[in-house]
Amino acid sequence: MSSDAQEANEDRRKYEFRKVIEELKEYEGSGTQLVTIYIPEDRQISDVVAHVTQEHSEASNIKSKQTRTAVQDALTSIKDRLRYYDTFPPDNGIVIFSGAIDAGGGQTDMVTRTLESPPQPVESFRYHCDSEFLTEPLEHMLEDSGLFGLIVLDRREANVGWLKGKRVEPVKSASSLVPGKQRKGGQSAQRFARLRLEAIDNFYQEVAGMADDLFVDKRHELDGILVGGPSPTKDEFLDGDYLHHELQDKVLGKFDVAYTDESGLKDLVDNASEALADQEIVEDKRNMEEFFEKLNTGEEATYGFEQTRRNLIMGSVDRLLISEDLRSDVVVYECPNDHEEYEVIDSRHSTPDHECSECGEEAAVDEREDVIEHLMAIAEQRGTDTKFISTDFEKGEQLLDAFGGIAGILRYSTGV
Repeated sequence: MSSDAQEANEDRRKYEFRKVIEELKEYEGSGTQLVTIYIPEDRQISDVVAHVTQEHSEASNIKSKQTRTAVQDALTSIKDRLRYYDTFPPDNGIVIFSGAIDAGGGQTDMVTRTLESPPQPVESFRYHCDSEFLTEPLEHMLEDSGLFGLIVLDRREANVGWLKGKRVEPVKSASSLVPGKQRKGGQSAQRFARLRLEAIDNFYQEVAGMADDLFVDKRHELDGILVGGPSPTKDEFLDGDYLHHELQDKVLGKFDVAYTDESGLKDLVDNASEALADQEIVEDKRNMEEFFEKLNTGEEATYGFEQTRRNLIMGSVDRLLISEDLRSDVVVYECPNDHEEYEVIDSRHSTPDHECSECGEEAAVDEREDVIEHLMAIAEQRGTDTKFISTDFEKGEQLLDAFGGIAGILRYSTGV
């Protein structure tokens, strides 16, 4: 699978996960009866089944009959789902949600959702029972991930590591042999200064070697490199061209950091938060700038559901641009005279009646589905890339507010 296809597949999975999470967050239990289980990929299914069985047994001690029954039913449903797996979960693990949710009027509905292979690995086994499902760990996984190299150094020590999503991962460290500024007796000031500069140079080369070993093989996947430390150390390091030239081009910026041990890597990420935020939406900005340029200077842009859909079917859309915050459904209507029409409505609203615009007859609902799923299915058939656009910048907000959250950059003008 090409890198573009992998990215599109990942974006789609993130959207599907995000939809499920939003649904789960709406649910409430009348007591502590909603069960969430996070299962890492290296946890044996048999161990999880044993844990669930034990929880089922202990639930018999719950005083409230309603809560006791609801928890045990949820655990039974989870055990039934676990039978579908062999020795271990799929890559990145599984998250299972199960419980009796409040359906109003004193009624409850039993729901069970299984999410396989989340965008990032489930880090540890977790069993949670409460009046709400535990979705926060999954929400963190769905935040723009990115892969960034981290370097913190002063003249005494250095640490090199990764920022993977929101997780800082220290990997390599080194201590220097740079002597202090006070020279020992018997050494001339000039000789001491020369030895000290040599030691600093050797240490910078060692740090660059650690960075090269860690980052060069991943240079095509890297979203950037952050360098931190006190002045003038980080400036000397970068200005001295110690890094591999391809890594030097990846440096997003240098930032003042007081500590250069492992905690300094986290300080570096904190201090570079603004640069990271800009980096996360840089591709979104690029796509929206190209869309507006084509919209203003020619006809190789489309927007709105109907026009974009027609261009997708024609195969003329190079990139489908969808707002991350779009939450709408498309209803397909069919009238007695076989006319087919579409209407986009808020996903929270009930399906409206529809009169055929061609013959005036009352049209019946043929289908209702998520508008993004509807458009992405056509895009995949036509070899069109789908890009989800953040609303965290002005043009991203405009896509949602002014263009209905749907637009496209065309391969050629169609007049549609």
